Amino acid sequence: MSQYILAIDQGTTSSRAILFNAAGAIHSMSQQEFTQHFPHSGWVEHNPEDIWNTVRDTCQDVIRKGGIKASQVVVAGITNQRETTIIWDRETGIPVHNAIVWQDRRTAEYCESLTEQGLESFINDKTGLLIDPYFSATKIRWLLENVPGCRERAEQGKLAFGTVDSFLLWRLTGGSSHYTDATNASRTLLFNIHSQEWDADLLELFGVPASLLPEVKDSSDDFGSIDSDLLGASIPVFGIAGDQQAALFGQTCFKEGMAKSTYGTGCFLVLNTGGKALKSEHRLLTTVAYRLNGVPTYALEGSIFVAGGTIQWLRDGLKLISMASDSEPLAEQTPVDHGVYLLPAFTGLGAPYWDPNARGAIFGLTRDTGIKEIVTAGLQSVCYQTKDLQKAMERDGLRPIALRVDGGMVANNWVLQFLSDILGATVDRPKMVETTALGVAYLAGLKAGIFASLEALEDQWQCDRRFSPEMTKGNRDSLYDGWVLAVNRLQSDRTTP
Repeated sequence: MSQYILAIDQGTTSSRAILFNAAGAIHSMSQQEFTQHFPHSGWVEHNPEDIWNTVRDTCQDVIRKGGIKASQVVVAGITNQRETTIIWDRETGIPVHNAIVWQDRRTAEYCESLTEQGLESFINDKTGLLIDPYFSATKIRWLLENVPGCRERAEQGKLAFGTVDSFLLWRLTGGSSHYTDATNASRTLLFNIHSQEWDADLLELFGVPASLLPEVKDSSDDFGSIDSDLLGASIPVFGIAGDQQAALFGQTCFKEGMAKSTYGTGCFLVLNTGGKALKSEHRLLTTVAYRLNGVPTYALEGSIFVAGGTIQWLRDGLKLISMASDSEPLAEQTPVDHGVYLLPAFTGLGAPYWDPNARGAIFGLTRDTGIKEIVTAGLQSVCYQTKDLQKAMERDGLRPIALRVDGGMVANNWVLQFLSDILGATVDRPKMVETTALGVAYLAGLKAGIFASLEALEDQWQCDRRFSPEMTKGNRDSLYDGWVLAVNRLQSDRTTP
């Protein structure tokens, strides 16, 4: 009988389950969206039960759709939206509060106070991260301080913290596994990426009891088994990685200098730096790319908070388009130098600006501006933000030698051509675009012996289409200069009395 790998891909707006066969091809897929909660300006929450229910249901559905027996699923892996923070009761498994999502900015004032105390270098040296509400530690602190009785219960060892991977693992294993992997741990502001352990100084700084934390394992490791009563068979979980690191792995960017850029709700450009935890001088993040056999591989990452989320806003908020795919023909009818710049800073600006208080704006509107120009500006904003990251990486001394792209937006050929033009670099779209789920399937499959080596995985990667620059350097520079001017205006207008 054929054997399969179950990849659980828990994202910001939906949960998916994908069955891969032993050749890394998709056998079946199931997906469910869930509700986003915005209780205050800049706050973003998820109901953890929505996360759990959609994961459980899609896992059951993907096996049914695949027409297979649960016993044919030999191994599973989990990839997840990173930094999103959940605290739950160890006895009941019930969360104490909604999940605080990675996009949430409620701890901005506290982060500013840490920066004013001169703690950024201290934290950055240990974690590779910057002080920002994006990361988990300040979210944990907020829950401990603001949920009645939470700190007392945490100090008594009655509560557990996890990013989404840990919470799902807990539920899937009936509460027997409280683990995370090094990639997710490296996004918390509590993990020392050099010693590869939770850092006592950081736990003290943020007031986080050590008893809350999961044990940190390799990205390809034994995380326990899914209870047989959930899916019909006991399935070992052998792979966990945060979504961006999983995409890097799925794109087989195993060599130093290789990079991938994922265009989902946000955009994340991740550059493999090998065994070196390269310290950025231009406000990029140093993070764990993956850890195998106890040995970490590091990466430099630029994080953009809103990419595909811009297109969702144009569709659902402004109702300028009825489907995301409508944006491509509109852009094809619009000159690239239309003069409009849309800055989707709905929850602040990410790398390399790290301005949590910035808010979205549109510059360059005239009487002639219409739907086509605004939609095109939304698509272009994703590419301009990627250019910001490319520039920062170049200033740090590393220009990506190859850019492989994935995520929902890469189906848009216009976007990828403009991306290639504005970067002045080739952009490769793989035949297998579900690289996040594929990456964690690879990690699980390595541990299970389904895949022999990293070299064997590299041989599986295939290019669907390569996009090469067609724009002159003068046009490229002129368009990007307009973007930089718009960002500067956004920030200066906010600070002007």
